[in-house]
Amino acid sequence: MRGLFSVFLFGLLFQTGLKGQNKIVVFQSDFGLKDGAVSAMKGVAIGVSPDLKLFDLTHEIPAYNIWEAAYRLEQTVPYWPTGTVFVSVVDPGVGTARKSVVLKTKTGQFIVTPDNGTLTLIAASLGIAEVRQIDEVLNRRKNSQESYTFHGRDVYAYTGARLAAGVITYEQVGMKLPNEVVQIPYQLAVKEGNKIKGTISILDVQYGNIWTNISGPLFNQLGLSFGNLLHVEIFHNQEKIYSGDMPYSQTFGAVEKGQPLAYLNSLLQLSFALNQGDFAKTYSVGSGNEWRVEVRKN
Repeated sequence: MRGLFSVFLFGLLFQTGLKGQNKIVVFQSDFGLKDGAVSAMKGVAIGVSPDLKLFDLTHEIPAYNIWEAAYRLEQTVPYWPTGTVFVSVVDPGVGTARKSVVLKTKTGQFIVTPDNGTLTLIAASLGIAEVRQIDEVLNRRKNSQESYTFHGRDVYAYTGARLAAGVITYEQVGMKLPNEVVQIPYQLAVKEGNKIKGTISILDVQYGNIWTNISGPLFNQLGLSFGNLLHVEIFHNQEKIYSGDMPYSQTFGAVEKGQPLAYLNSLLQLSFALNQGDFAKTYSVGSGNEWRVEVRKN
């Protein structure tokens, strides 16, 4: 009986250990869909296990734009179940000494990526449970050792698929690293006196709206009601690009067509728009860690 109980307990512990590996892999890259690169990564994953469920976050990250890769992860990861494996490949330093890692968030998702700044925002928002460096001797597609320019296929997709399928445990990814990652510096959202400062995290690219990292609760400290005017200044590095007043609005239709407004986006972060217009294009505004915003009640 004791032996049967031990086998049962081992099986229970084994299943618990694999709880995070739910056979879901979500891919992100700057590859686009014009060629076979994304399909090659998925082919490698299916070659590991045909039972995997493969999804795309996006493959339209602007080339080499590590900041946007970081933002899209923060925007998306929290909505996926515990154990989901994300493979994020925006890797301008492919083949160099940058580390290849798998970060486990405190909410239980895994992110397979180069440690080049891609993990900046997710580490801050979801927290780091653990970081492991990929052992590229054990966790690398067979006979790919002479390829130095497609780690997305040969290392990241392969490792992510093995982890998601339960072929390897998280501990078998590679050696444990300190709970820290390469950071892209940016303006944290902070209130200073009667003003709030933040970063333009991303553009709502379909419509040209401006999304900041200023949260609803922080913004509410300014004490605006719908219809009150907000003074907005936008900077690229030290150069002021935009300065103007706009009403804090609940909907786009609260202002006339073509007029500016401030609102809380779907992530409940302060954003700016032109009703049925393109704010970013009209005022030549971009996004990323070098773009800052300052707002105050008018």
